[in-house]
Amino acid sequence: MDGSDIYTNDGTVDIHKKPANKKTTGGWKACRFILGNECCERLAYYGMSTNLVNFLQLRLNQGNVTASNNVTNWSGTCYITPLIGAFLADSYLGRYWTIASFSIIYVIGMTLLTMSSSIHGLKSECDKDGCHPTASQTAVCFVALYLIALGTGGIKPCVSSFGADQFDETDDKERKTKSSFFNYFYLSINIGALIASSVLVWIQMNVGWGWGFGIPAVAMAIAVVCFFSGSKLYRFQKPGGSPLTRIVQVVVASFRKCNVKVPADASLLYETADEESNIVGSRKLEHTDKFRFLDKAAVETETDDVKGGYVDSWRLCSVTQVEELKSILRILPIWASGIIFSTVYSQMSTMFVLQGNTMDQHIGPHFKIPSASLSLFDTLSVIFWTPVYDRVIIPMARKYTGHERGFSQLQRMGIGLAISIVAMVVAGVLEVVRLDYVKRHNYYDLETLPISIFWQVPQYFLVGCAEVFTFIGQLEFFYDQAPDAMRSLCSALSLTTVALGNYLSTLLVTVVTKITKKNGKLGWIPDNLNRGHLDYFYWLLAILSLLNFIVYLWIAKWYKYKKATRRPR
Repeated sequence: MDGSDIYTNDGTVDIHKKPANKKTTGGWKACRFILGNECCERLAYYGMSTNLVNFLQLRLNQGNVTASNNVTNWSGTCYITPLIGAFLADSYLGRYWTIASFSIIYVIGMTLLTMSSSIHGLKSECDKDGCHPTASQTAVCFVALYLIALGTGGIKPCVSSFGADQFDETDDKERKTKSSFFNYFYLSINIGALIASSVLVWIQMNVGWGWGFGIPAVAMAIAVVCFFSGSKLYRFQKPGGSPLTRIVQVVVASFRKCNVKVPADASLLYETADEESNIVGSRKLEHTDKFRFLDKAAVETETDDVKGGYVDSWRLCSVTQVEELKSILRILPIWASGIIFSTVYSQMSTMFVLQGNTMDQHIGPHFKIPSASLSLFDTLSVIFWTPVYDRVIIPMARKYTGHERGFSQLQRMGIGLAISIVAMVVAGVLEVVRLDYVKRHNYYDLETLPISIFWQVPQYFLVGCAEVFTFIGQLEFFYDQAPDAMRSLCSALSLTTVALGNYLSTLLVTVVTKITKKNGKLGWIPDNLNRGHLDYFYWLLAILSLLNFIVYLWIAKWYKYKKATRRPR
């Protein structure tokens, strides 16, 4: 048995920085710790975020629009900060130490949030007129929330990529298994979310916010322990240096040589002589014909002095370095198409909850389900569809498409975008029915209508189905299409669609409120939804989703998948 059979051939090392042994590291034996960590971390995150809009309303005394916008602004920040974690992971720390470092910040934030809702002097005092938050409670609460946003930002872009690193792409068997990893990674997320949206939301609404936030804090501490427990089994990719520096170098070199003609024969462009890329942890990339202007950075001129042994990367870049930037540019339109989808997704923690607050939440005469807990049907949908997709849909689709994964990653994401349109139409129809009931019975000032909250289940279930196609498809797409040394960065880039989706939701709510409140009107989204038109807001999202889907079809047809050379055995 030669060394290529014993050790991985993708550049990974073990915790002692020696070549990773296939039998003793990586694979599912390492991933079970990563999946356990993700499950507990998501339980912590959703345990405090799913019902956050109600916490801001009930304990910080905020109105519908203010509470909704604060949630989407904070949630958006949670998906912007991954750019920080990804940069540190790809450039300097590596994914393992980035996850470890930011987890500590995360635990501190969860602890502060628990204190703000349980310690006398920090928590708000409540009476029959409602709660009266103090300035100190509000300050500590928001400091805690944004520490959590920073902590989760260091973890989010690294965990899925770190898990995928446990499978050697040069090994055919491990490469096929990696596709299943993304499905089960997302499944573990939703197992944590299921517990959060059912048990923890009920505790928050019926036992107390101190317990409701304290349990997620403990879950996050368990996540940290679980992650470190698998250290000896992990495979590690070496950080490849600053990806942003390499991108800027290509741009600068291209403009320096703007008058240089690109040769018709791509083999004349500069590339390192070694079989390996000179970028640590990255394979060489094959030349592509798109964005030809950037090829100027790889054209050798007399002033480059390649034969001297030293190459100034600000004047001459390798084909692989140029193709790194091209890969990012090709991904950007696909990335942008996910923003509207994320806006639809964000409604589950804002408008769906507020809509549910107006409906009958009772199960039988005594038990009452919090409206935020209905997100568990989104989670159940994901838990149902993930294994069905992996075990049933892929084999069936493979017979017709001939594709190894059943559907291409772009096809998978497109199916999810189409389902999200249906989800918003269903939510809009329910709101039309609800408002019609209010009008017919003159129930404008009735806080809870005699309409079961379980009529919301279809819209949650459809969003969950769309997630399995679009969000998991994005995880796999951005990992596969990213240059090897930029995978954390591209994972973070995919997460920023969620951030921008939340910010877009905030913008839409703000603009819609401002426009529809003109001339003394109540607007589409007043504090009393019985007197508003939330259905119009859902129709707006449905129309935007349809337009986004049409544009996506054109973008997907234009896209060309990345081609990387295999590492020599």
